Amino acid sequence: MQLIKIGILVSSDRASQGVYEDISGKAIQEVLGEFILNPCEYFYHIISDEQKLIESYLKELSDVQGCDLIVTTGGTGPAKRDVTPEATQNVCQKMLPGFGELMRSVSLQYVPTAILSRQSAGIRGKSLIINLPGKPKSIRECLEAVFPAVPYCIDLIEGSYIYANEEHIKAFRPKG
Repeated sequence: MQLIKIGILVSSDRASQGVYEDISGKAIQEVLGEFILNPCEYFYHIISDEQKLIESYLKELSDVQGCDLIVTTGGTGPAKRDVTPEATQNVCQKMLPGFGELMRSVSLQYVPTAILSRQSAGIRGKSLIINLPGKPKSIRECLEAVFPAVPYCIDLIEGSYIYANEEHIKAFRPKG
């Protein structure tokens, strides 16, 4: 099985300053560890909510590290400092609005404020970038919703072949 390179980018002023421990990035790694059978190499960064900085790290993870999947957490709300979707859009060649639509739909089953979330996803080169919310429970719910399409999406952009751990989640790949 191929090694899967995964970037985890946490956008949080307070976590990057050590005011509190990051739990969101750890939640992403935990969930993806359950969902992916391949060996994984993680590139984990905690940075402040600065659009140019987020863009720089997304480019680094895609272009230099060669990550197949880059998952962000934080900065998807309506507050002034929430700029992760804008940074993602600026570095991607194609946006995939269905990811955000599905994640918001799932989250709305639990909290009415999910409508304020601006999760998104896009393609940069051979990397799929997904913006997730910041709460570990929401991260799991959103990844459970969108992950079935992730391996096939990465196939289509010529990334590494991801084997899903069917004890935890089923990936969908069209037959034929």
